[in-house]
Amino acid sequence: MSAYEHPDVAELALPAVLFALSDPARLEIVGRLALWREGQTPLVCASVGPDMPKSTRSHHLKVLREAGVTRSVQVGRERQLSLRRDDLDARWPGLLTAVLAGVPVPA
Repeated sequence: MSAYEHPDVAELALPAVLFALSDPARLEIVGRLALWREGQTPLVCASVGPDMPKSTRSHHLKVLREAGVTRSVQVGRERQLSLRRDDLDARWPGLLTAVLAGVPVPA
């Protein structure tokens, strides 16, 4: 199992987080991650977000990871994704809840 570089909580920057959340595709990815619950099958990069080319999906996931919105962990051949909700709430309480309040997530 290998991990990608992620910013520490103290290094999270509001402009970077807001930029990452400003794209509709990335917002949909975050919305799907927000619905994931402990005990469910882990979400992998190919299973989140709208239908798009692999390179575009990789770009969106990189922007989210580098902003500190998501955590990516390589497990075997899959990259498992999670939302850094606790870290974001520690820095900006209620921000993620407010942003996601109006995001429709398709089934």
